[in-house]
Amino acid sequence: QVQLVESGGGLVQAGGSLRLSCAASGSIFSINAMGWYRQAPGKQRELVADITSGGNTNYADSVKGRFTISRGNAKNTVYLQMNSLKPEDTAVYYCNADINSGYTRRYWGQGTLVTVSS
Repeated sequence: QVQLVESGGGLVQAGGSLRLSCAASGSIFSINAMGWYRQAPGKQRELVADITSGGNTNYADSVKGRFTISRGNAKNTVYLQMNSLKPEDTAVYYCNADINSGYTRRYWGQGTLVTVSS
């Protein structure tokens, strides 16, 4: 059974920083792309950033220059360094990963809440 477990959310003042982590575990043959989405109250879930197994990254325009996505050396972890946080970054952040555990499908974490106060 494959699991994604996120950590690192919390409450921070505007202008502050947080680092989110997500670790994949279970019966995993390989992991392709990993990424972070977020969903604010009353809004649709949106892509924040993603990263391929080769290290290519993609960011939403709203976070470019402030957020950095990276993967751990073991390649089963993904991080999101969030700097210069704004109140509009407040959302539940979800990790996802395209994992081959016999066949490839997208897995999602349970979400971690990030609250940015003004």
